[in-house]
Amino acid sequence: MEIVLLQKIKNLGTLGDKVKVKPGYGRNFLIPQGKAVPATKANIAAFEARRAELEQTQKDALDRAESRAKRLKEVSVIITAKVAMEGKLFGSVGVAEIIEAVKLQGVELAKQELRLPSGPLRFIGDYDIAVHLHADVDSSVKVKVIPEK
Repeated sequence: MEIVLLQKIKNLGTLGDKVKVKPGYGRNFLIPQGKAVPATKANIAAFEARRAELEQTQKDALDRAESRAKRLKEVSVIITAKVAMEGKLFGSVGVAEIIEAVKLQGVELAKQELRLPSGPLRFIGDYDIAVHLHADVDSSVKVKVIPEK
């Protein structure tokens, strides 16, 4: 299936690229999310008419993501949790707890922007949590998990 990208997508292409993808990926994800349109003559003409608007929108999104990344670099959060012997937590610290703690610092984060590749945090300690804000912008948040008294 050939599509025209309406925004930059990591490992696929940038705005305006005409790419081939598997039909399910295009039909079930890219097109419904508004990230691409089928590569028909009418859609390509409509895209070219809107190209300047889409480029400006993408530039604005990149600028917002870069400013959020700068603020996130300064954020350090402390999360308290119940702890058993040897520093293992009763339960875990997941995405929801981290996002709530970051919001209290004054920075908005969405659930899909936070990256926990090894799963929720299960031990006390200091962690650097990866945050993916935009296709070109990644940042991190310092999280310290301490025992509850």
